[in-house]
Amino acid sequence: MPPANRRNPQRVKSSESLYSLREFLAEFPDDDACLEYLWRERHAPDGEHAYCPKCEQERAFKRYATKQQRQSWTCTGCGHHIHPTVGTIFAKSSRPLTDWFYVMFLVSSSRCGVAAKQVERELGCNYRTAWRMLNKVRNVLMEQEDRPLSGEVEADETFMAGKLRAGDAKRLRAEQGAPSRTPGTWLKRSPIVFAAVQRGGRVRAHVIPSSHGLFLSRSLHELVLPASMLFTDDWRGYERAGKTYYQHRRVNHSAKVYVAADGSHTQTVEGFFGLFKTGVRGTHHAISRRWLQGYLNEWVWRWTAAATTKRCSANCSAVP
Repeated sequence: MPPANRRNPQRVKSSESLYSLREFLAEFPDDDACLEYLWRERHAPDGEHAYCPKCEQERAFKRYATKQQRQSWTCTGCGHHIHPTVGTIFAKSSRPLTDWFYVMFLVSSSRCGVAAKQVERELGCNYRTAWRMLNKVRNVLMEQEDRPLSGEVEADETFMAGKLRAGDAKRLRAEQGAPSRTPGTWLKRSPIVFAAVQRGGRVRAHVIPSSHGLFLSRSLHELVLPASMLFTDDWRGYERAGKTYYQHRRVNHSAKVYVAADGSHTQTVEGFFGLFKTGVRGTHHAISRRWLQGYLNEWVWRWTAAATTKRCSANCSAVP
């Protein structure tokens, strides 16, 4: 077997990476390559012909070098300009496209999220710029699909503040003077996330104002089709909502039963919550209620991408 070529390294088959950093840098080495990619993806697949809104027909376009360094292609028939960055998150940004593309590469290839301070250090920009770039990627490019879930679906809610610690409970009791009100006050301070996971498929998640049955019913009807088989825990908020579904199986978590005798469980959706909370604690430490939905979009996108990759790999391996 010949020795490896250090000048042309290859991605090994055992690697979990589908797109390495070297491949990214080779495909997008400069700003012009990124702009050309946007032009082909959004307007001209062949790189030359695109629809001209002024001529109202397909025309040949050409990019001319101008003193203004205009990032546009010009119609050879009427002179109309098309800017590939218009209507995207890159519009009116002073950062080069290579920085934007690198941020998207970091977010999509990371398993535990990317902090704005890391982007600040790697790009040499200020913190506000790095945070804005990440915020645009999460809330625009990674926005969740509106298509509801179906089949076998697990649903659950979680409190982002976690379990009340003994020190916090003691402090709240001293402030309120009523120990019985401590848990309720703590839960009111915590943002609540509701999620539904289609087994072997997509996940949908969003922030809800309360864990009462009314809000849980609205979330279920929005995210899950009625013909689905629904799996939840024994929280009473799901009792009424579950009657509108084809089947509703509940797991008695209050009795510390996590897998029922018939095999019912909610471990999949709880696994999503575990990955999300672990990533938040390790990378971001804390997230405000205002921007929580954007971070949820990022983890939902990552979960769905991983599920899609697994299905594609399984289908490819099944083909002789």
